[in-house]
Amino acid sequence: MLRTENNDVDKYQGDANSDGLVVWLTGLSGAGKTTLARSLSMQLKLAGLRVETLDGDEVRENLSRGLGFSQEDRDTNVRRIGFVARLLARNRVVVLGAAISPYLRSRDDVRRSIEADGVRFLEVFVRCPLKTLIQRDVKGLYARALAGEVEHFTGISDPYEQPLSPDITVDSSVETVEESTARILSHILNIGTLHDDATRIGFSAASQ
Repeated sequence: MLRTENNDVDKYQGDANSDGLVVWLTGLSGAGKTTLARSLSMQLKLAGLRVETLDGDEVRENLSRGLGFSQEDRDTNVRRIGFVARLLARNRVVVLGAAISPYLRSRDDVRRSIEADGVRFLEVFVRCPLKTLIQRDVKGLYARALAGEVEHFTGISDPYEQPLSPDITVDSSVETVEESTARILSHILNIGTLHDDATRIGFSAASQ
């Protein structure tokens, strides 16, 4: 668990002066992007911030239904997530985007469009070795992809272009969710992305 000081939580409740931010979590399927987004969302909400999570699978189901898994369709889905994130963030919402987003160009395009609105963008590479993901394979997707039953599976039959210079890298094969969450929050506060008073929020990972 991470904790914040009660006075700061009160300070943030409904604070119309809090800045927007987009935290973009990219990584292979099963690396832990959605789990990490949930953890970040909980802690940021405890600090009184307005938070929305845009999960790649949910956006594909509700906003990008009909798109396939070609590079063009994947890029279209990523840019749609980025468009919604930009609209929310420029209205002072902290947006957590959790999507594989496998291609450098589309991720960079999203960053440029968001930063052009004066909104801070934080790219988080959620790293996990492919070998570990295949061993985990909770949904059995990697086994099916390796057997040729799933086409265009990122990391197996389709490429994943790792970020060249992510703002922060976490590794879900060696870090707990709490540890990764604390490191990302620390980075957010240290660079002064949020409202100035956010620097007074104290948090620490409980037993690690």
